[in-house]
Amino acid sequence: MRMEGWFYKDLGDAMLAGEALDQIDRLFQSSGSSVRRPGTLAVFVRHCSEGRLHCRVEVFFPPPAAALAEAFGARPCARPSADNLSLLVGPEGAWSEFFPERRPR
Repeated sequence: MRMEGWFYKDLGDAMLAGEALDQIDRLFQSSGSSVRRPGTLAVFVRHCSEGRLHCRVEVFFPPPAAALAEAFGARPCARPSADNLSLLVGPEGAWSEFFPERRPR
C-alpha cells in the first residue's frame, strides 16, 4: 500500500469518541486561522460497525492537516476511500480537493 501523506486515528467506540472529536474540532479551529499551509485544512470521519453492537470512529487527516494529526497521535496511511466518510471539520470544497472522483449527493 503506497503512503500518500494521509494520517489515520482509530478513536474506538463511538459512544466514547465525543470528547476526542470535540478536541479535534477545537484544535482545528484554533490552528486554522493561525497557520498558513498549502492546501485545504480538513478532517474526515467514518463510523464503522462491521456487524458489531457498537460502531467505532475512524478519523482521517489529509496531508495539509499533518500537524493536527501528529497532535492526536495519528499514524500514516494511504488515502482512504470516500465511501461512508463525513467531513468532520473544514470547508465543503475539501471534498473536491481530496476526493475529486466523488460525485456530489
